Amino acid sequence: MDLSHLKNKIAVVGVGYTPQGKVPGRTAASFHVEAVKNALADAGLTKEDIGALVLYRHFDAIGGDYETTAFTVAEQLGVSPTLISQEHQCTRGWLFNAVGLLTAGLVNYVVISYGDNSRSGRRSFVKELSGGKATDELAAYGDLSTMAKYAMLARRAMEKYGTGPHVWKEISIAQRRWAQLNPMAGMYGKPLDEAGYYAANLVVDPFRLLDATPSSDGGRAVVLTTAERAKGMKNPPVYLRGIGSANRPVSPFRLCLEDENSAARVSSREAFAMAGITHRDVDACELYDCFTYTVEATLRDYGFFKPGEEGSFLSAERLGPSGDFPVNTSGGMLSEGYFMGLTPLAEAVMQLRGACGERQLGAVSGTKQPEIIVCSDNGGVFQSHVTLVLSREER
Repeated sequence: MDLSHLKNKIAVVGVGYTPQGKVPGRTAASFHVEAVKNALADAGLTKEDIGALVLYRHFDAIGGDYETTAFTVAEQLGVSPTLISQEHQCTRGWLFNAVGLLTAGLVNYVVISYGDNSRSGRRSFVKELSGGKATDELAAYGDLSTMAKYAMLARRAMEKYGTGPHVWKEISIAQRRWAQLNPMAGMYGKPLDEAGYYAANLVVDPFRLLDATPSSDGGRAVVLTTAERAKGMKNPPVYLRGIGSANRPVSPFRLCLEDENSAARVSSREAFAMAGITHRDVDACELYDCFTYTVEATLRDYGFFKPGEEGSFLSAERLGPSGDFPVNTSGGMLSEGYFMGLTPLAEAVMQLRGACGERQLGAVSGTKQPEIIVCSDNGGVFQSHVTLVLSREER
């Protein structure tokens, strides 16, 4: 798909954070509302400027909370946008929907919002059992969670490529090192070494506890608009130089490791081609990291290394502070906070703005000053994928 006509046409102009980690006594909707308000303030906008309000994901209510819908959040914000929307599944349509709305001139600003009280409410991602009874035949084979599905693919990669915990610990340690430079991170003040990684219990073989993203209370929101409208706004715009989106809608147990049409490969090819870049042009990656293995698989599918090179490419020294290939500089979902695809996107924007304090790429952290950052958003179990190439300049 040729997307070159969209190059640098859309920009991110606002990012909104909330308290995160364990924040008891809050509803999911309250995190959405706070994140949106903060994103609008960051962009120098008011709530009346919202043309489209898109809730990143719908979750079942937990902990005695009310169901959170886009209607609920819009009502509590006191707005009536032209469009309100909410994804029920993990199909990651928010990016193309936002780009379409903005380039068609249907709205001036799109707000994407995520909010959840999953840590305080102890959200479970086990859908194969309900009330102690199986909801589908997968439960009979021990496939009881999203983690089990990712673990199955990780085990297959171990057999095929020789990867495994000796590689995943490097990813976990590198991201924890970044988190030590981020006071907002859930794992701030909790350093990790090799012994600590291996001491963590196995949860779903071959994954240990530290291979999996912990849940977080909190919210995150971003504001997008056209590049033309972004000029002269409160903060320097961060441009969508390249974008890609793809789906591989098959059951996880049918996915192949070396698939030229995997969602990640297709979307990254589109985004890199649109941006007119090669892998050598990329200064950092902010990736969807629901598991350590997801980082490995994404970088492999994106073509940063060849199958079988996992052990030599993925080291904590390379991926962490002062490394030559920074990955997930906020700590990522593994060590900062679980806000799905908005965790990496928000960090990429802030890095390109130069607003990340001690973890700022460049002279502060002993790395290259970032010009181009690649972002990923992974849906389902490698079944949907969005790739963004973000840039500080219109080039």
